[in-house]
Amino acid sequence: MTTRRLGLTTAYVALALIWGSSFLLIKEALLGLTPGQVAVGRIVLGALTLRTLMVIADRQWPREARFWGHMTVVGLLLCLVPFSLFAWAGESLPSGLSAILNASTPLMTAVATAAVVPSERMGARQGLGIALGAAGVVIVVAPWGLGGFTSIPGQLACLAATACYGLGFAYLRRFVVGQHRYDSLTVSTVQLATAAGVAVVASPLLAAGQQADQPSFTVVSLGALALLGVFGTGIAYIWNTAIVTSWGPVAASTVTYLTPLVGVALGAAVLGETLSWNQPVGGLVVIAGVVLAHRARPQATAQGPAVSVMIAEPSAT
Repeated sequence: MTTRRLGLTTAYVALALIWGSSFLLIKEALLGLTPGQVAVGRIVLGALTLRTLMVIADRQWPREARFWGHMTVVGLLLCLVPFSLFAWAGESLPSGLSAILNASTPLMTAVATAAVVPSERMGARQGLGIALGAAGVVIVVAPWGLGGFTSIPGQLACLAATACYGLGFAYLRRFVVGQHRYDSLTVSTVQLATAAGVAVVASPLLAAGQQADQPSFTVVSLGALALLGVFGTGIAYIWNTAIVTSWGPVAASTVTYLTPLVGVALGAAVLGETLSWNQPVGGLVVIAGVVLAHRARPQATAQGPAVSVMIAEPSAT
């Protein structure tokens, strides 16, 4: 194995680990921080990380007002809103369950892209894959189980977050990708910078409704937030860009199938979480639907889902 191939393989494994561990890091951060603080903190840290890399790479800020406007929308859809929803859901859901629900992101992306991007029409096999994935989501949520009713709001929040990811990727594909001359690092940095600006301004609103006896900062919670922001919301993007460039979007997208496994394993090993039978089974059905929908897409249009791999957490992540 060549040095370059070894480096890319290492980056791929690291990417699966950091994105898969994002939900564990959210749970740990919530031990000493509020959901609003977790969401704002990770965005700000991610923006600072990518801006530092942008300076090192001698990249300049874009000057087009229209581009900044588009990226503000993308920053809301791909960062501020879903990160806030996942953080809020993390207070009531096991981290492994959040990771499983996050696997619906490619399905949401396929639906949103077909609706928003005229050239991305949905074929019969892709529709079948999406239907299969939707059935898997129903199995995971298990609305027939009255005993788990209290977890349904959190699960719906996770699905709303992945729907935001899907809309964000579709918007990015239609209004940004191929229409501007900026490289991926610049686009991602602007995305996080606009999200950070809005997040700071909206901080009082994000804190609204939270109890007065907020948890105190702890070393563990701050350390988890730092890892989540710097790596999960910052450096992981650089790793994935290198993988997409060298391996292609289809091969790179397989990391989406590993992150739920990592999330569930870490939740069980570190937090002692247990899942009902329907949740891993439903997760496997979701992944099967993603595989079917993804393979049904023509190679020429495979870049739509690839964008979701390049920028999303997904990691919540």
